Amino acid sequence: MLHKKPPKRARLALALLAAASVGTAGLLIPDAMTPEATAGDLPPDDFYTPPGSAPTGKPGDVIDSREVEPGTPTARKLAKTWQVKYVSKDANGKPVALTGTVMVPREGDPAKAPIVGWGPGTQGPAFRCTPSRMIAKGALYEQWVVNKMLKAGYAVAIPDYQGYHAKPKTTYMTGKSLGPALIDAVRAAQKLRGSGLSADAKVAFRGYSQGGGAAMWAGEFKADYAPEMNLTGIVAGGVPADMVDMALNLNGQPGSGFLFYGLVGLDNAYAELDLASAMNDKGKALLADYADKVCAVELINNYGNQNINNLTTKNPLADEKWVARYTENSLGSDTKIKVPVFQYHATKDALVPPGQAERLQQSYCEQGVKLSWKAYDTGKYKPVHDHLRLIQAADDAGMEYLAARFAGKPADSTC
Repeated sequence: MLHKKPPKRARLALALLAAASVGTAGLLIPDAMTPEATAGDLPPDDFYTPPGSAPTGKPGDVIDSREVEPGTPTARKLAKTWQVKYVSKDANGKPVALTGTVMVPREGDPAKAPIVGWGPGTQGPAFRCTPSRMIAKGALYEQWVVNKMLKAGYAVAIPDYQGYHAKPKTTYMTGKSLGPALIDAVRAAQKLRGSGLSADAKVAFRGYSQGGGAAMWAGEFKADYAPEMNLTGIVAGGVPADMVDMALNLNGQPGSGFLFYGLVGLDNAYAELDLASAMNDKGKALLADYADKVCAVELINNYGNQNINNLTTKNPLADEKWVARYTENSLGSDTKIKVPVFQYHATKDALVPPGQAERLQQSYCEQGVKLSWKAYDTGKYKPVHDHLRLIQAADDAGMEYLAARFAGKPADSTC
């Protein structure tokens, strides 16, 4: 059975009271997440400019594309790479133009290659953080994960998610936009002229942290949104499933910068929320910084250990309109996932609380999902390091799960 929880509004009120007073010094992020510190920014680029009106066509249709060279030599050697602009749906179900990256192994027949729809982890709100731009300049901190999939013979479709352009309005942590963005990146890869990928290719969704959420949301959307897709499995780790629990965990803690970014993301997705009207001068300065220059490293080093009460005149965490959107963008209430799932999480995680991931796993099991769950012991790691540890620690298991699903082997379940 699922653990009983107080009502969402009560839990949010408790979060505001429970956020402990902590030091304001930033927590230095591990070196594994800082390649952009040594990589120069790319120049302005009109490729990312949204069209003047809503795009026409079907979800996954390619609006524009260009072949590019990734910034790292290994990626260049392994794959032909395109940046793509494609049609998708936003959180309100309206057509939107998104960008992303398609990488196809140079070795082997692309017509026979499986496709992994891979959701990148949090990059940050500024335009310079765009995942496809990070790949192009050799600064994607998970590039080695992508490279291993390419070496295995898998094509990889990577969404930028919604809102990355010169005046960014990213919809971070908005599940209703994450799912379509990932699904339609795969569709765009299949439709991309020159990719050689098959419309009938075996597909899997994969990701960690924000990417794990995207993979699960794509799984929940798939039955109704992409019934034609030959989905074989999902690999999702560090999944942020419950937006209320995320708020409880992050406010006033080392990962508070991600909480503020989540508020920005929901505000960009839903016009009625009007985050700016709730912010004081310090909060408005934060919003300007986020759009202008903040990537994942700065979210931790510059915006950790802050309480939302110090940035607002009225707290959006307890507002009914916000609570409704938190609830709508939480996973697991009525899933339609029909393929095997490998879900994993850290036993201690300063950014994405383990309890809410365990409840998602329990909910999926009760709803009949064939799910394999694994918890990785991170008790000895410092905050934030505990979350990032699993990018490496769980990679082999994730790769094995992909290989088994693409090979058509029966999946085990821990339910």
